Amino acid sequence: MRFCCVFLFFSCCLDAQTIALKAARLFDGRSGTLSQPGLVVVNGQRIESVGSSSPIPPGAQVIDLGDATLLPGFMDAHTHLQSEASNDATATALGRLQQTIPERALFASTLARKTLLRGFTTVRDLGSSDFIDIGLREGIQKGYIEGPRILTAVRGIGTTGGHCDPTNGYRFGLLNMESPVVANGPDAMRAAVRWNVKYGADVIKVCATGGVMSLNDDVDSPQLTQEELNALVDQAHSQKKKAAAHAHGAEGAKRAIRAGIDSIEHGSFMDDEALKLMIQKGTYYVPTLMASQGLRERLASGARLDPRVARKARLAIDAVDVTVRKAVGMGVRIAFGTDAGVYPHGRNGEEFRLLVERGMNPADALKSATSVDADLFGVSDRLGTLQAGKIADIIAVPGDPIADIRQTGKVFFVMKDGRIYRNDAGARQ
Repeated sequence: MRFCCVFLFFSCCLDAQTIALKAARLFDGRSGTLSQPGLVVVNGQRIESVGSSSPIPPGAQVIDLGDATLLPGFMDAHTHLQSEASNDATATALGRLQQTIPERALFASTLARKTLLRGFTTVRDLGSSDFIDIGLREGIQKGYIEGPRILTAVRGIGTTGGHCDPTNGYRFGLLNMESPVVANGPDAMRAAVRWNVKYGADVIKVCATGGVMSLNDDVDSPQLTQEELNALVDQAHSQKKKAAAHAHGAEGAKRAIRAGIDSIEHGSFMDDEALKLMIQKGTYYVPTLMASQGLRERLASGARLDPRVARKARLAIDAVDVTVRKAVGMGVRIAFGTDAGVYPHGRNGEEFRLLVERGMNPADALKSATSVDADLFGVSDRLGTLQAGKIADIIAVPGDPIADIRQTGKVFFVMKDGRIYRNDAGARQ
């Protein structure tokens, strides 16, 4: 027994190694400016102190990252880690039907690791299948695989023939797939929320309008009644879960906002009334501009997209730029999310540039992926800013990301939970 106690003591000491991270600059996730120089002292999984005046404890490992900026680990409010789109939509759909679930899960684990190494230490996964998202979340938590901290929706909830109906676009009887989250009516919406929570959902995702990538629905058409959305959001909040609404069209978005939804995803065709309602209700807007960028690139490359998808993509691409500029100018709360999977995973950081190009202040863009996302996720008590006592999720980019927002795509140092997953500082010298 005495030997075990001694062993445990030394194990704890090893786990609680103190690391001092130094860099030319620091962005704490809250302020609009950088502090110089940057210093963060990490003890085990937690931040012990922040700021150039922080004492470096004797025996601490000092890592000097040089002409770089320390930041909180980035967050992405809208990802799909189980898959990745290709330039041949038919081949992609067939491949998903032919692959076994274990193979798809293994592929998903590579996407999760790629996301982490790009500096995204916490993400929301807004819709998966076969519980691959749950497997990823648990496997990462238990240390089986490397990846970001995941808050998952399990499955997106939608109506028959809607954007979240997995059999939409297939002939009747082909897939023989009845989904407990394809629901019609307020009571069925409550049941769908309960089903997702039963199987591990951290957040509830609903498809309030049609979508770009689905077939047989208009991209901007509302797909749920006001009563259905009221019931869904009430049930989610009753079970202490945030709720996110996929909503391109203005009317569907307004119904979700009136119901008390926590965030609107995409919002391509939202009008001034919808944006004003978001300000009034405190609703977050997740524009997912990288989804539009990915679609724009695929259309330009001659990708084999279904003509219905291509038509809707062009409409959404043209509309969302105008909407985001209006939202920024009006002061809507913008949260950072990319719809990773619609474009190749690992390019999440390009969303910063797209936001800034549409009028967002660079410091606000950085906050959107740190403190703002943390508020939206409900984790601001432990993540999102560099503060003493918070979890040690810390990344570094070269130079000054406020002067050049493109630096966010050049993450070279990644720490999550106090553990270093990437440190390319030596390669940069």
